[in-house]
Amino acid sequence: MALSTTARPIPPAPARPGRRGPLRDLDRSADAFASLGPNWFASVMGTGIVATAAATLPFQWPGLRGFGTAIWVLAAAWLLVLTGAWIVHWARYREAALGHARNPVMVQFYGAPPMALLTVGAGALLLGPGLIGAHAALLIDAVLWPLGTLAGLASSVAVPYLMFTRPRAAPDAAFGGWLMPVVPPMVSAATGALLVPHLPAGQPRLTLLLACYAMFGISLIASVVVITQLWQRLVRHSVGPAAMVPTLWIVLGPLGQSITAAGLLGGAARLALPFPYGAAFQAFAVVYGVPVWGFAVLWAALATAITVRTARAHLPFSLTWWSFTFPVGTLVTGTTALALHTGSGVFRWAAAGLYLVLVAAWAVVSVRTVAGAWRGSLLRGAPPAVPADNDVAPADGPGLAADGPVVPADGVPELTLTGDGLASRPA
Repeated sequence: MALSTTARPIPPAPARPGRRGPLRDLDRSADAFASLGPNWFASVMGTGIVATAAATLPFQWPGLRGFGTAIWVLAAAWLLVLTGAWIVHWARYREAALGHARNPVMVQFYGAPPMALLTVGAGALLLGPGLIGAHAALLIDAVLWPLGTLAGLASSVAVPYLMFTRPRAAPDAAFGGWLMPVVPPMVSAATGALLVPHLPAGQPRLTLLLACYAMFGISLIASVVVITQLWQRLVRHSVGPAAMVPTLWIVLGPLGQSITAAGLLGGAARLALPFPYGAAFQAFAVVYGVPVWGFAVLWAALATAITVRTARAHLPFSLTWWSFTFPVGTLVTGTTALALHTGSGVFRWAAAGLYLVLVAAWAVVSVRTVAGAWRGSLLRGAPPAVPADNDVAPADGPGLAADGPVVPADGVPELTLTGDGLASRPA
């Protein structure tokens, strides 16, 4: 037997007239830490990619590097604040923190903290030398890259394992967030390429380069599997809850980041591999990157059309809106890498145009996130989902204990403002 867990929509929080100032939507100020999930680290990723993309953009407009450096400092500071707040969350609200790992939606976002570490570390290497010195910048990345890589490899194993062995997902349960735990190794591959020149020639460089290509493969193949399931869901079932629509943009993450990684690793390959392998990997950056870039543009067009269609009805703000930032940023860096390897003016201008889109999206999402955090609405925990009925649906398996409950289909659990709650409001 399999228990249906379809939930009724979560009622809005009761108004609190007369309260003003910060955290006015919370019962107590201390509740700000109660529902702090790993999805918050997507805001560090989205901020950090604005900085790193600025550092490598083909057109270095006046003031661009200073802007990128300021954004990197902001991302680094926010990472420190958020990490401290998450430690408090785990210390004071351990059951809620463990509940995130049991939530079929929230658990996917355990890939966000590793990518936040990797993004800030890459920013240190690209933008930090002018501010804190080359040695300090390298030291920061030398600490953050291993931490982010180990955590990312852990998420790429642990989260799929939980999905394979915990409650069974319905055929139409796939959503863009399924990519979050498997993308970190690709980010490690791209950012690890920046460290190759800083290692001694010989085995150290070769080992890091080959490890990065191995992580490239881990993430690429896993992402293709997930993207295929997501495409199947969109063709055979509905788009899903409105609040989940922004997660469609996450698909651009592994696509753009893989183009970036192929480009950066191709450039580093000649430092570690003998001829003809170094040249072959450099050629691979273009042979692989251009076709994947074409599919990324196709997906961006589809995601834009679906997002506009949903927004015309209603697209509620939530932390999933950060999906409009980091994935687009990886497409910027990937396009920049193709411009560097091909010398194409089309890619140069495309990178510049996409970067403007990225900055606009980041500005909108950042302002709304700050406003929601100030009020406390983004920090408010959602009440648990209430089953719509007590019906028990038949299943193929022999029993509930053996098979586990089925995660509902069409209303893939909707993220509330914090991402905790489950609701079933299709778009």
